[in-house]
Amino acid sequence: MTRSFDGTVVDEAWLDRLCATALWAPTAGNSAGVRFYTLGAPFVDEYLARATDLEWRERSRRYEGLRRAGAVVLVTARVGEYLRRYSEKDKTDSTLSEVSAWPLPYWHTDAAMATMALLLLLEESGWQAALWGNFRHGDALLEWLKVRDEELFATIFVGRGDENDPPSPSLTRPVPSRQARVTRLTPALDSPS
Repeated sequence: MTRSFDGTVVDEAWLDRLCATALWAPTAGNSAGVRFYTLGAPFVDEYLARATDLEWRERSRRYEGLRRAGAVVLVTARVGEYLRRYSEKDKTDSTLSEVSAWPLPYWHTDAAMATMALLLLLEESGWQAALWGNFRHGDALLEWLKVRDEELFATIFVGRGDENDPPSPSLTRPVPSRQARVTRLTPALDSPS
């Protein structure tokens, strides 16, 4: 993730096309409930003013770098699309027509897959990005954008890095290697009766 940008403006029409390509990501039951909303460079400051508070902006070591992003993409999920889809005749056996019935809300899974697809497409295109968790002020952002009946999943800042990104303290945490987190299973196979 890049959290300090150099102010290069992202071509909005190109970004819209890239977002549409990222929506080829899998979607449960072909519900197609994930949406991308793009904001060009002139709206980055206003986005940050609504997504954060003054206290955060004054103390954050990343605020100045983020505000130079060339565009912002908000990722949302339309939960109702999933509930409607899983109420249709071919899906009624799933018993997933109510939010409480989903042990894992696939609208989050689908939003994550589309987000990852977009991040990879941006990287492949030579751009940098930062995934921003909207832990606060999400409802205010959606109201500002006049987006209704959707959950804000995350925001992606897009631009060219300026190489002044302060490293995350998370990088110094001891974690298992990637290889150590992969386990090959060899279950005992019973003969079919």
